[in-house]
Amino acid sequence: MSATVSPEIGSQIELSQYTLNYHDQGEGEPILLIHGSGPGVTAWANWRGIIPALSRKARVIAPDMLGFGYTKCAPDIALTPDTWVQSLVCLLDALNIDRVSVVGNSFGGAIALALAKACPQRVNRLVLMGAAGINAPISDGLEKVWGYTPSLEAMKGLMEVFAYDHSIITEDLVRMRYEASIRADVQERFARLFPAPRQNGVEMLALTEVDLMSITNKTLLIHGLNDQVIPVEWSERMLRLLPHAELHTYGECGHWVQIERAAQFSQLVSDFLINN
Repeated sequence: MSATVSPEIGSQIELSQYTLNYHDQGEGEPILLIHGSGPGVTAWANWRGIIPALSRKARVIAPDMLGFGYTKCAPDIALTPDTWVQSLVCLLDALNIDRVSVVGNSFGGAIALALAKACPQRVNRLVLMGAAGINAPISDGLEKVWGYTPSLEAMKGLMEVFAYDHSIITEDLVRMRYEASIRADVQERFARLFPAPRQNGVEMLALTEVDLMSITNKTLLIHGLNDQVIPVEWSERMLRLLPHAELHTYGECGHWVQIERAAQFSQLVSDFLINN
C-alpha cells in the first residue's frame, strides 16, 4: 500500500542553492501568494482555502519560502529579505513569468513589499494582509509566535492568538498543526529564523518610510481589527506611507483573515486583482 502524499507537497524545482516546493494552479494573469511565518506553516496550509477560488480566474503560484515547509536549502544560507526576494525572482524566471501581482500574509507581506521595492518591473498590484514590513515594537502575539516551543498546549495557545473566533480551533486542527511543527527538521529551522531578541526580526523585515513612499504599486491592505500578532496600526501607518493604497478592515477578526473571512477575502482579492 502506497503512502498518502500530503497535499502540502506540490511541484519541486531546483533553483541555485535550493529546491522550492510550490503550487501552480489555474490559468490567466499570475498571482503570487507568500505565506506567513507561523511554526510548521506551508504555502498550502496558509492558502488552501483561497487557492481554489482564485485559480478559477487566474494562475496562482504559492511557494514554501526558504526555511519553511517542504522547500530545502543549506542550513548555512543566511535567510534575509534579499535572499527571499532572490528566490522568488528565480522562481518567476524559471516559470517564464515577467510580472505578477502579489498577495503577502504577515511575514509574506514584508517580503511582498521587499520584492516590489527591489524589482518594481516584476510586480503589478499588491495585497498585504496583516503585513509586517514597518519598524515598530514587536507585539506580545508575534513574540509568542516566533518564540514557539513545540507542544500541543503551546500550539493551541498560538491558535488562540491567531484567531478571534476560537470555535474554529478544534483538537484535530491543533494536532495537525502541532505535528507539522515537529516534522523532520522543521522546528530546528524555525528556531533559527527569528532568534531572541526577536525585535531584530521585525527590524530585519522592515522597510524605511522613504522606501515605502517610493512603492507606487496599487496596494490593498487587509487587516483584522482584533489581530494580536500584527496590530492594525501597522497597516494604518502603511496606508499613510504607500502612495496608492487603500485599507479594508474586518471587525471580530484576528490574524487569520483568509480563514475567518475566507469567502469575503477571496472576493475582495479577486475584485482587486482580477476583475478590476
